[in-house]
Amino acid sequence: VISEMRERIAAADQERRSLFAALEKRFPAYTNLISPRPATVEQARATLREGEALLSVLVTDDRSYVWAVPKHGAVGFHAANLGEAEVGSIVANLRKALDPGRVAVESLPDFDLAAAHRLYAGLIKPVESVLNGARTLIVVANGALAQLPFTVLPTEPATATPQALRFEHYKNVPWLIKEAALVQLPAVNTLVTLRTLPQGNPARLPFAGFGDPQFGREMPQAPATQLTLRMRNLDIPRPEEAKAPVDWIPYARLASLPDTREEILAIADALKADARTDVFLGPAATKQNVKSADLSRRRIIAFATHGLIPGDFPDLDQPALALAALDGRSETGLLTLEEILQLKLDADWVVLSACNTAAGKGAGAEAISGLGRGFFYAGSRSLLVTHWPVETVSARMLVTNLFERYAREPTITRAESLRQASLAVMEESGTDPATNKPFSYAHPIFWAPYALVGDGGR
Repeated sequence: VISEMRERIAAADQERRSLFAALEKRFPAYTNLISPRPATVEQARATLREGEALLSVLVTDDRSYVWAVPKHGAVGFHAANLGEAEVGSIVANLRKALDPGRVAVESLPDFDLAAAHRLYAGLIKPVESVLNGARTLIVVANGALAQLPFTVLPTEPATATPQALRFEHYKNVPWLIKEAALVQLPAVNTLVTLRTLPQGNPARLPFAGFGDPQFGREMPQAPATQLTLRMRNLDIPRPEEAKAPVDWIPYARLASLPDTREEILAIADALKADARTDVFLGPAATKQNVKSADLSRRRIIAFATHGLIPGDFPDLDQPALALAALDGRSETGLLTLEEILQLKLDADWVVLSACNTAAGKGAGAEAISGLGRGFFYAGSRSLLVTHWPVETVSARMLVTNLFERYAREPTITRAESLRQASLAVMEESGTDPATNKPFSYAHPIFWAPYALVGDGGR
């Protein structure tokens, strides 16, 4: 029996290999999307621009292997005694302070600076000299590391001495983002592929934005008096019957996203877009309008809504964006990965200002969500995604600042725009809804959730 099972497994594996080979021959772009081919050091270096360096980290059971590739000079290599279990434990510990759920300001956990520096000291410090001088650091990491932006790693040991203003002491931490802009990639091959794309059409319109979608006639709203931070969490009301259709009551009861309307309008204003024709809000933020807006003629496209993954709703078997439902129609408001793959884009940037749009798990090819890979395949050169549910006021502040800089400075890169906007938010403060007292946005939960994935250039 065992021998027969082994033969059947071998036959199935051979059939899978044959099917994949046929798929690769017929649809090379798609197979490169789902299973990127490894790139050589020479290929990677050839795609780097002046001031850029590549940092690739492969975490295995017992060690982590680090390659540092500058535009010029020798390649750095280091084998760190940090295995998968230890790295996973450190990242999980750090994310407790970054993704704590709905908490009051006074209950927000402290960020473990010592643990964060442990990652920097073990992985990056040994190749630091190779990376010195790089203004943009392109990071490829697998496993748990893909769920943590390297911006939050201190380059030197840091201690937190509490200040009068809560969280203000984090301003003095030597965060890596103070040294360089960071870009995330699911694989080195992704950069090689993106940098072979032709330049975008200069006649494109600046923007199309979809936000604050109306999921149903009566959507849950945040309470008028709220004592916790206003986070863009995805709280899904589960149906009473596990097999209820995806488009019934739970979808209509998705909570609205605070401030996303203002965020989309602020981006449109910064990019000098026409809010009457380029912005789709509330009941107009439908997937039908996504498909009819001719997004191939838009330079920047933004979706400020919930990102969903398989299992978030019954019958949902692929990633999707939650858009406005159509009254009286049986069709849901979900823009699925299958539909995203069919879009034709010529976008420099797609903004996914939603919950956990970067939080893919697993190997390098899974380091960004299926949504992200779908938008790459559709024709986007880069993505702006989130590693955890964002606090809505600081998020709107950061995204608005980012696009104001990007529009104002014709030579600034996307990566540098994000870096400067993050540092600007670090210097700002908010108001505790429970005590009405000010607090600093220097805690990384506020300034570090956004990641730039893809080509960080202009």
